[in-house]
Amino acid sequence: MAGEPAYVYTAAYEGNLAAENTLRGDARPRDYSALPWVVFTDPQLAGVGWNEREAAAAGVAVDVARLPLTHVPRALAARDTRGFLKLLRKRDTDELVGARILAPEGGELVMEAALALRHGIGVRELASAFHPYLTLAEAMKLCAQSFDRDVSRLSCCSA
Repeated sequence: MAGEPAYVYTAAYEGNLAAENTLRGDARPRDYSALPWVVFTDPQLAGVGWNEREAAAAGVAVDVARLPLTHVPRALAARDTRGFLKLLRKRDTDELVGARILAPEGGELVMEAALALRHGIGVRELASAFHPYLTLAEAMKLCAQSFDRDVSRLSCCSA
């Protein structure tokens, strides 16, 4: 089923995988479980993993954290608070299962969630990781924190 999904980076991945499997005699399958995607609108729409409907179709109950960019210091400083981040974690666990981002640099932000999905980094670890203050990347930390806290009540750089 070559050619699906049809992205330049998946074509390169599949070519590499085919060459490795041929040369090494492996049968390693494709793995798109942490495949990020971006729609280059303004603001950009990006995602990785499941959305709510996909999780429900898979029989997985999820908790959803949604953070408007009006809570992100960098977005406020840039005077562009259009959009939000949304993280989905498997209910009663710390497992991240999906992310959706609508933001001016959503394509840049989605990679942290993609790496978390790929390497099993939980929501608590995202929430406690260092994120430089006054970067848009701090939005990922704030969104992860919002599962358990009201981030509108936090001060800058709170742990």
